[in-house]
Amino acid sequence: MSEAPDTSQELSEVLEDLRRHLLWQEEDGGRFLQVDARLAAELRGAGLARLRAQTAKPAPSVAAQPAAAQPPPAERPMPPRAPPPEPERPLAARAPEPPPARREAPASRLLEVPAQPRPLAGPLPGVVEGERPTLDEIRRELGDCRRCKLCDGRKNIVFGSGNPRAELVFVGEGPGADEDAQGVPFVGAAGQLLTKMIEAMGYRRDDVYICNVVKCRPPNNRNPEPDEVAACEPFLRAQLQAVRPKAIVALGKFAAQTLLRDSTPITRMRGTWREYEGIKLMPTFHPAYLLRQPAEKKKAWEDLQQVMKFFGKQPGQRG
Repeated sequence: MSEAPDTSQELSEVLEDLRRHLLWQEEDGGRFLQVDARLAAELRGAGLARLRAQTAKPAPSVAAQPAAAQPPPAERPMPPRAPPPEPERPLAARAPEPPPARREAPASRLLEVPAQPRPLAGPLPGVVEGERPTLDEIRRELGDCRRCKLCDGRKNIVFGSGNPRAELVFVGEGPGADEDAQGVPFVGAAGQLLTKMIEAMGYRRDDVYICNVVKCRPPNNRNPEPDEVAACEPFLRAQLQAVRPKAIVALGKFAAQTLLRDSTPITRMRGTWREYEGIKLMPTFHPAYLLRQPAEKKKAWEDLQQVMKFFGKQPGQRG
């Protein structure tokens, strides 16, 4: 009896199993079995040639006696066929697959953080809801502050000075040695330069209000640390709410970044009007930086001229 039917049946079974396996892979989100089209055609042709060769073989001779009628060979049960795959949707109807997530190497430089909405803060010190606080109330609330470690080395708390109803407020970083000794902001060399800047804008020092982000001197004039800024910031915000100026000049990166919640370097932030809780804010260089980099005084003066223009003032004009 010829082996062709069995061989054909086996080939059909192998192809059916392969088809079902591919369908299973597709349904379960597995990888597709990729086969080269030319190779598949060659394999298919080789299989058909083999099948034809086996079919062409002469059947084996049997004895010349009447053969008893034999029942046909029992057919093997066919495995249940998987349901046909759903027709593919047009390419335009497919939802675009998101690109695989790519892990990038950490940046080697400080990333800029865009300005973010100010989070809802709790009650400000010395401020009663619905009422305008006074600087005296805020100072009493500050008391002999022990809210951060800067209290350990200070001589005096440097709260602020100037006109409590000023239209213009200058906010610096923190007290230095001279300010710590006297309890007044900006009285050292940087303070003398700030006084000249204020007078060049057409104001007297007593016309404006001056304060700092932190109220105690950091050791060796180091930069304020985040926990120190966080402890003092509510008092700075309360001071600004009490004065309610029309404009603020933020002196240096710590003042600008604290008030604006923006880590952009001061070299890029300066000279552009920003806004703090509805108040115009101009970032510029700190006077201490200008003492170290005199060539930058021109840029700082350009920033202050924008503030003067906002108030309709000319250089040297009083009042």
